[in-house]
Amino acid sequence: MTLTVPTWLTLARIALIPVLVAVYYLDYRWSNLAATAVFAAASLTDWLDGWIARRYRMFSRFGAFLDPVADKLMVSTALVITVQHHHTVWMALWASVIIGREIAVSALREWMAELGQRAKVAVALVGKIKTIVQMVALAFLLYRAPVFGIPVFLIGEWLLAAAALLTLWSGFEYLRAAWPILQADEPRAADEKNL
Repeated sequence: MTLTVPTWLTLARIALIPVLVAVYYLDYRWSNLAATAVFAAASLTDWLDGWIARRYRMFSRFGAFLDPVADKLMVSTALVITVQHHHTVWMALWASVIIGREIAVSALREWMAELGQRAKVAVALVGKIKTIVQMVALAFLLYRAPVFGIPVFLIGEWLLAAAALLTLWSGFEYLRAAWPILQADEPRAADEKNL
């Protein structure tokens, strides 16, 4: 297996996860800035690896598998440490919605891939918008401190709520796209059960 440049960038994103956690919990005034910088760098590699793969046609099966895994690991980690630091009902709810949807959509994609229908659950525009809003929200939440009197954390909370709603919307879109195949598979599943 040859590792392409996009795959190396994806691996770097995974390697940044423990760095994010370690920096976030450092007991220094600048730890929030460092954590935000690490998260922003990871988010940048997410965009960059996709751009390089498309621009220079550096596609690989391993890279296609690893890229969404790296994204979900980074986002889930940022959500967990944010909820741990700011444990409110709303923060826990939004994090649960986002992580739960990621698990559900990953399972749906895997199942659709087994049926040879993965293209039916390809990333849609609402999913891309959700990703952008989510990344900005998490960067604000990791930074925490006000900037020139602007309540960065509060803005991050509202953006995370918006990301959670977009998450539900995009999850519904994936399910709607897969629904005809899910329904068509029911008689076959029932026949297998009767065997």
